[in-house]
Amino acid sequence: MPKLTKTVVDRADLRDRQYTIWCSDLKGFGVFVLPSGTRTYFVDYRNSNNVRRRMKLGRHGTVTAEQARTLAIQALADVAKGNDPLEDRNGTRRAMSVKELCELYMAELEAGRILGKGGRPKKASTKITDLGRITRHIIPLLGSKRVTHVTKADVTAMMKDIMAGKTRSTERTNKLRGKSIVRGGLGAASRTVGLLGGIFTYARDELGIIECNPAHGVRKPKDAVRKRRLSEEEYRTLGRILDKAAMDPRYTRTVDIIRLIAMSGCRRGEIIEAKAAEIDTAGSAFRFEDTKEGQSVRPMGLPIVEYFDERQMGEDSVYVFPGERNPEGPFGSFPRHWEKIFADTELSDLTAHTLRHSFASIANDLGFTEITIAALLGHASGSITSRYVHTLDAALIMAA
Repeated sequence: MPKLTKTVVDRADLRDRQYTIWCSDLKGFGVFVLPSGTRTYFVDYRNSNNVRRRMKLGRHGTVTAEQARTLAIQALADVAKGNDPLEDRNGTRRAMSVKELCELYMAELEAGRILGKGGRPKKASTKITDLGRITRHIIPLLGSKRVTHVTKADVTAMMKDIMAGKTRSTERTNKLRGKSIVRGGLGAASRTVGLLGGIFTYARDELGIIECNPAHGVRKPKDAVRKRRLSEEEYRTLGRILDKAAMDPRYTRTVDIIRLIAMSGCRRGEIIEAKAAEIDTAGSAFRFEDTKEGQSVRPMGLPIVEYFDERQMGEDSVYVFPGERNPEGPFGSFPRHWEKIFADTELSDLTAHTLRHSFASIANDLGFTEITIAALLGHASGSITSRYVHTLDAALIMAA
């Protein structure tokens, strides 16, 4: 049984089950090691009623071994005085407001310790969205309430306020002439309730301050299903609009991106942020390292392969479409250019998602199976998105 130091904790073996390493130097001080690699310091003691208690002191990496040792000594000193430090801590936490809980959650989110899809840390774009919903909806409507006092009725009232636009606002952003427009509505209300449910799960499972999640079982409004798809004539119109826009050198890059989205069914961000290393024309595939579903392999149709074969990739950037002002980053003018290209045209209501949906709809019209369409789009249910796929089926490439 060694003295607990940073070196000892860093070198602790990972096992199939959680196990404990006790400190030889301070009785009751220890660290438990999870199969995932997480190591958490704790102090073990018996209170004045001879009840054994175990109080977490912090995760290794967030606190050092010496800081945890100091916290353990302070806790044991409190026990010697007849106090119960864990009970005191829980009492303080139970008095926590929703705003204070959200601040703790946001700190964990920024540190990458809140997991999203597939057990992976949430992506940067998801973090920004979550932080926006917390600061613009949850805190203004529920922030002053005690966490332990929030009821299902309170969550429902918050949801209805967001639906009604009570939190509607327009804010300046850090970008030049940038602004953020918060409208509320059905979609924002539904997703905010979902996020709040995750925050209360954190309060229940990580902090132990509530036993029931008041957001569970709240009847959320259904998102409006986006059914818009392009007809054959609208595809011809799209071609004419893009041909005209491509005559202006400012929009050449944006036109190329739009065409690739339309012909691949990829998400807007996947094409804009595509890296040269992810383009495999020999294998007729996009090999995306990081998408909404994690790593993803997508088939390329022949027109896309020919486009990339003919195109000279910039040597001054890792991105296929580097930024104009900052070649080390991805192209950033796409939303503004899109708006200008389609303003006052027959396709003024067109979105990038419509192009993706239309791509899938045509695949369905041609009789391809749901599994094939899922693979074309990179949905998690499509087995072709596996990181272990190296050679795509010829039939799938033909489908693309």
